[in-house]
Amino acid sequence: MYFGSNIKFLRNRKKMTQDQLAITLEIKRSTLNNYENEISGPNLQSLILLSDYFHVAVDTLLRVDLGKLRESQLYELEHGQDVFLKGSNLRVMATTVDRQNRDNIELVSEKAKAGYTNGFSDPEYISELPVFQLPFLSSERKYRTFQISGDSMLPIPDGAWITGEFVQDWNEIKTGDLYVVLTLNEGLVFKQLKNELAERGCLQLISRNTAYQPYELAATEIREIWKFVHYISKEVTESQLTDVQVALQLKILTEEIYALKRKFEKK
Repeated sequence: MYFGSNIKFLRNRKKMTQDQLAITLEIKRSTLNNYENEISGPNLQSLILLSDYFHVAVDTLLRVDLGKLRESQLYELEHGQDVFLKGSNLRVMATTVDRQNRDNIELVSEKAKAGYTNGFSDPEYISELPVFQLPFLSSERKYRTFQISGDSMLPIPDGAWITGEFVQDWNEIKTGDLYVVLTLNEGLVFKQLKNELAERGCLQLISRNTAYQPYELAATEIREIWKFVHYISKEVTESQLTDVQVALQLKILTEEIYALKRKFEKK
């Protein structure tokens, strides 16, 4: 049980002394000291009090060593995404950290993409990928960089490196935005998405190059989703939409407007 060490860890994370926390919670400092040093255990009322104050589930306070969590995991936990509250809705991801316990950005090259399809959830495989840091990205998010191939997403060229932010809740996928998707059968693909998960249980994957037709991907075929953040390329390209691409964008917007209209009329 990790209750004592977790309370001390969370108190230090808030930069509070035992006196300050005891006054805030209206308990004796000696009682708090006994909890942290495991001299005595908390009663049910104290458990609930501390759980509410730190926004951490009771089960987590008792059973999870919070000091070993990554910064991004702690951020999610403190903002209501507790594994014991969300259960299977919380997607677990293999990752690596640096000496300061910050998430690394792992690099998945073109050669590594085939192995990633099978090893994405294997901590040992992920630990062998090259890693780096980008200081301008948030330490409260998880990022990974993938090398893409082909011309389906011009003007982003063949061989570009796409950095994506891990998407935990697929309901937050925004129609029209760009994402790297790890699929069951196709491996890694970089596409513009149309979110139809709520209505039809699938995503539409759309290429910017109109030579490639949009296609549907069932939720059961998806393994990971990473939202586009930026890309790096040695090529300089011009970003101009063709008439066909503009028409496709208008079609997507029109469908979204009709969907919203139908929802409004039902209400």
